[in-house]
Amino acid sequence: MNPMNEVIISKATINIGVGEAGEKLSRAINLLEDMFGQKPVKTFSKVTNPEFGIRKRQPIACKVTLRGEKAVYAIKTVLSGINNNIKSTQFDDIGNLSFGIAEHIDIPGVKYDPEVGIFGMNVSVTFEKPGYRINKRKIQNKRIPKRHRISKEETMKYMVDHFNVNYVDLE
Repeated sequence: MNPMNEVIISKATINIGVGEAGEKLSRAINLLEDMFGQKPVKTFSKVTNPEFGIRKRQPIACKVTLRGEKAVYAIKTVLSGINNNIKSTQFDDIGNLSFGIAEHIDIPGVKYDPEVGIFGMNVSVTFEKPGYRINKRKIQNKRIPKRHRISKEETMKYMVDHFNVNYVDLE
């Protein structure tokens, strides 16, 4: 097989949306740092929504972006929290995967701490093939041709081969 056609994981982004700044957000930041060993960044609201008590540019969530071996480890641990069950509808047309976990204590090895509380997480996995850098570079950036783009079926096969996932809606 051509090594340029192999699907690889570009990054995994894990997000915890809290909805408010303060103590709850700092506990979520500490949780992400303890679980994945990397310092998360705060994300800020883009609009004001008085119904939820959110002002524009107020910190409301935190996220951590993992690459390489850290990304593979994070995906394996979070998938084990949902018994490796995902739906085929959680893949988009360009092959990226997004899924959520309701409570972080569902992940094996994570204990409930009353000081921290319980948080849900959103996980987004971005896939690419070697050569995708031409789309991101500053000098002479080019578009990726259609024959080299990733399809939904390719990433679904990759997840079965590397992470032993089960598709619950295909049964």
